[in-house]
Amino acid sequence: MSSSPAKAKKVPAKKAPAKKAVKVPTKKAPAKKAPAKKTPAKKVPAKAPAKKAVKVPAKKAPAKKAVPSAAQRAAAQQQTLVKAAAAKAKVQAAAKAKKEREAKAKAAAKAKAIAAKAKVQAAAKAKKEREAKAKAAAKERELQRKAHEKAVAEAKRQREIEAKRKAVEAEKLRKQREIERRNLEEQKRQERREAEERKRQEALERKMHSKPYGDDHEFLEELRTLLLETRDATNEQIAIGESEANEMLVDRERLEYDDEDGSSVASDIQRDQLKDFVAALRTKVDEIDVALARIDDGSYGRCDECYEPISKPRLLAQLPVFTCVSCRASV
Repeated sequence: MSSSPAKAKKVPAKKAPAKKAVKVPTKKAPAKKAPAKKTPAKKVPAKAPAKKAVKVPAKKAPAKKAVPSAAQRAAAQQQTLVKAAAAKAKVQAAAKAKKEREAKAKAAAKAKAIAAKAKVQAAAKAKKEREAKAKAAAKERELQRKAHEKAVAEAKRQREIEAKRKAVEAEKLRKQREIERRNLEEQKRQERREAEERKRQEALERKMHSKPYGDDHEFLEELRTLLLETRDATNEQIAIGESEANEMLVDRERLEYDDEDGSSVASDIQRDQLKDFVAALRTKVDEIDVALARIDDGSYGRCDECYEPISKPRLLAQLPVFTCVSCRASV
């Protein structure tokens, strides 16, 4: 490419003299100028012969002396025309070659420019593709990052939900176990209470049917004798009380119309008190009969409240008696 512009600059300098040389000697030489002027030195375009003709002027003198004929002039003119045509053809060939070189240079330059442009376009396209790929890769990485973050967040949320669910299940299981433990403890307590209650009932049944002095026949006979004596004495008191009450009733009827000092009211009060005393004595007789019946089956001397044995001194001091000292005090 560097040699073609230099040749292109040199070619126009050669064309101008070639055209002038062709046009001037061929058409105008025969008509206006003498044949002596059309020397061979002027027809030759080479530089060396022209210089020799200038340096040696003595050789031209014979040319002036000889007068060429018309045939010679025609031959010279023909030769000049041939040379001019050859020079013109040479110039045209040079111009054509130059044009071809210029066309080739232009085509090469155009091809190079096209190649450079294509290279630039390919580089730009490759750059765009790289940028697009980088952008797509960055977008893909961003999507992957977001997907990863979303997956991590979802996994974390699932773990939290699973942990909460496990915690709820564990708490539920703990509460269930606690309820079962409490129920078991309550069941055991209930069983213990039932066992204690059964034992107490059994002990109570044993106490209720116990005979504290069943083997002490002498003591029971002694109590029987005392109870019989007490019943007889109580029956006598009942008879005396009823007799006194009847007498007081007779006296009340007799004093019915003589009640200025209020003696009838006092008599009624005394009679009521006597009747209550007699009723208490009758209750005592009934209790003595119950005590005698218990002596017969051997259960007398057992407390009716706690079913524990009543002490002998209490049985001998109070006739009849059915409760111990502790139970009597709590009544």
